[in-house]
Amino acid sequence: MRKLRTLHEFLMERFAADSKEAIEYLDVALEEYQEDGDTSFFLLGIQNVIEAQGGVSEVAKEIGIAPQVLSSLLSSEKAPRLDTLNTILQGLGCRLSIQPLKDANSGLHRADESYPVPPRESTDPNLEVATESNDLRSM
Repeated sequence: MRKLRTLHEFLMERFAADSKEAIEYLDVALEEYQEDGDTSFFLLGIQNVIEAQGGVSEVAKEIGIAPQVLSSLLSSEKAPRLDTLNTILQGLGCRLSIQPLKDANSGLHRADESYPVPPRESTDPNLEVATESNDLRSM
């Protein structure tokens, strides 16, 4: 007879056996966070991978923080600081990265009215910049 497992048990086995799958899972959790801002869902994804990698105590020891601190970070409704998140992710064998959005029209060079920063005007290439050496020669 085949033993039924919960989704959580299935994920723990997969992530413990294949770190690439764990990283892909975190990537999906991050994408979901970026779409809907659900911090607790993203932190639950990190928590699942941490559990599969030996648990909070093991990962906390590896990254050099107290297990209670890591546990409270993961159970918080607030997003961790970027440097803390980076440390946790490095302990899990991955890192944050910046990638272009799939929609080619949503980059920094948008020309719509809702973009808060006006496009930069080109400068005259013949303008001189004052430096200390220029200032000293005029004395």
